[in-house]
Amino acid sequence: MRVGVGFDAHCFGERRPLILGGVEIDKERGLVGHSDADVLIHAVCDAMLGAAALGDIGELFPDSDPRWRGATGARLLSITLSQLSSKGFMVNNVDVTVIAEWPRLAPFRTRIRTRLAEIIEIEEDRISVKATTTEGMGFVGRGEGVAAWAAVTLRLVRRKGEQEEVCDE
Repeated sequence: MRVGVGFDAHCFGERRPLILGGVEIDKERGLVGHSDADVLIHAVCDAMLGAAALGDIGELFPDSDPRWRGATGARLLSITLSQLSSKGFMVNNVDVTVIAEWPRLAPFRTRIRTRLAEIIEIEEDRISVKATTTEGMGFVGRGEGVAAWAAVTLRLVRRKGEQEEVCDE
């Protein structure tokens, strides 16, 4: 088993959709970013990459590379999963916390879990999506942006050159 932790934060500012966990939350008040600024998925990608010791999201998808301009979080997550698979890893579970004063995440939580499960190809009961506020403190508390923390566990399912099977390590 491997464990990774990821974090991401973006500020509000662009008149574009707000996307969290691959789900459109609002049509007009989006986050600033080179890609779609999906802080939830970005944190999950960083946690996955960290658990597999494959660097971070900035290395894999640098904002200096025009290929990633406007890229969806779902696309970045799919590519991250391909990187994991090529090293013999499979996602065991995902735990993510979104930190925001706005929007309220409760109405979207089930759709986000379903979307993440779809992309990652694991059961929904292996994905946890939570939300909290900072009680008015910091840039998130002032309503200037959204942040997310993620923790991921990975399983080694095969070593290089072996048949696919769960390895006990």
